Amino acid sequence: MSGLKIGVVEDELVIARTIISTLQELGYAHCGPAINYTEAIDMLVNNKPDLLLLDIQLSGKKDGFDVAQKINELYAIPFIFLTANSDPDTIDLAKKVKPHAYIVKPFSKEDLFAAIEIAFNNFTGHHSGKQTEATTSTGKDHVFVKDGHLFKKIYLHEILYLESNANYVIIHLQSQKKVMVRSTINDLTRQIDQRNFVRIHRSYSVNINKVEHVFPAEVVLQGIIIPIGKSYKEALFKALGIKDN
Repeated sequence: MSGLKIGVVEDELVIARTIISTLQELGYAHCGPAINYTEAIDMLVNNKPDLLLLDIQLSGKKDGFDVAQKINELYAIPFIFLTANSDPDTIDLAKKVKPHAYIVKPFSKEDLFAAIEIAFNNFTGHHSGKQTEATTSTGKDHVFVKDGHLFKKIYLHEILYLESNANYVIIHLQSQKKVMVRSTINDLTRQIDQRNFVRIHRSYSVNINKVEHVFPAEVVLQGIIIPIGKSYKEALFKALGIKDN
């Protein structure tokens, strides 16, 4: 599938180069490699891959299972474990984080192609029924999202932040539930409440009433860290009433 960007998380650079070379042969764009948990999360935030190839054994204390857990919590993308580990204990641990495929090294080009295509197709197919369209009501304290023939009400005070994901926006609720809406983040922010929802990054708009801590380059909402883009910092500080002297 042309146009897919594949993120590579692999701490063995020789293997990483082989993976990237294979991706190029198959016609995929790529980002990485990331060699540890921190670099993997940075890749997800800044490079926004469509799918992640994820080794289980990584440099540092946190491993691929930790990355997978964070993806499940915050990022709506499929991931594939690409690992040399095939023992029963590792497989059992992998099942708990629900990868979209599992490839054992060494792998062939055909193995990689089939896993990527099937994983991405199944992921988008699974989520297609959950993608909704947003429409606002006159109450201004809530938003209705269309799900088939049904309109669901979401109260604005329940929203922590909005996350852009291609042609969709993921609405993150304080209950930790997520709703995927077919919209741009600019349009949705304008529709719901420009006073209380402020764009702080090209990919994020936050409910300023839920901001707990503000750092020079990030904010914290309910323990979740959201980056602040340099061009959005002034507007955020103004909305929060903070003077950055």
